[in-house]
Amino acid sequence: MPETSDLGARTPEAREISSKSRSIARGIVGDSGYEDRIRQRCVIATGDPEFAGLLRFKNDPIRAGVDAIGHNRDIYTDIRMVSVGITKVGHDCPITCVLDIAAGEKLVAEYGITRTSAGFKALGHDLDGAIVVIGNAPSAALLVCELIESGISPALVVGTPVGFVNASESKDLLHSMDIPSITCTGTRGGTPVAVACMNELIAIFWEGNQGGKDATG
Repeated sequence: MPETSDLGARTPEAREISSKSRSIARGIVGDSGYEDRIRQRCVIATGDPEFAGLLRFKNDPIRAGVDAIGHNRDIYTDIRMVSVGITKVGHDCPITCVLDIAAGEKLVAEYGITRTSAGFKALGHDLDGAIVVIGNAPSAALLVCELIESGISPALVVGTPVGFVNASESKDLLHSMDIPSITCTGTRGGTPVAVACMNELIAIFWEGNQGGKDATG
């Protein structure tokens, strides 16, 4: 495996902490491929060694994600905490929180759905080829699954909503969709996990781009 990059660690102290954390996570998770790198990052983000076993990868999501990043595809998030957490360096993808999609406000009143769901619904086919990152809202994950069933095709969905109401069910449904996805099982998840997955994908892309080669090859 190539040397792991943490694009968010910009000072000597931050890089030292990142390096030590990664070394510990490698010992917990292993280091046999890019999926393990995402598991490592999520273990670091949660401080929970057991989280590595909760992650699920469907339809070669790392290659799909790296390819989408390389083509500067839009990244759409459910909440602002996720959009703020995704690193802005190492790529040129626009990052938009769906709460800022103005057309969604009208759909909230029309359908009585959550603002995150309404934001994704308003985007419709603008989600084709985009990266969807959901770290908080199970309702949004369920709505995105409906859109996928209707023929909309994101390049990748990172779906790790957290909670006791529909979180587990929404992730199971998302995992059943025939698209590239990264999800986790059960009620655990949240913004730190979604951000960790996305930032590791960006790091993998950046490393490959620096070397002028296919990062997932």
